Amino acid sequence: MFVCLCNGVTSHTVCDAVEAGAATSNDVAKACGAGADCGRCRRTIQAILQSTKPNRTSA
Repeated sequence: MFVCLCNGVTSHTVCDAVEAGAATSNDVAKACGAGADCGRCRRTIQAILQSTKPNRTSA
């Protein structure tokens, strides 16, 4: 699924950025470009970050 239409970034790419250490939407924007332009996808990015948060704290 596309998360960021401005930059053509998919949810898989955002998840990869999070797994690589991105902890905020700004980190994701720097890593893959999602959320760097208009910002409409920031809510979706935040949801992805929140859904992975328990996995990151338990590891």
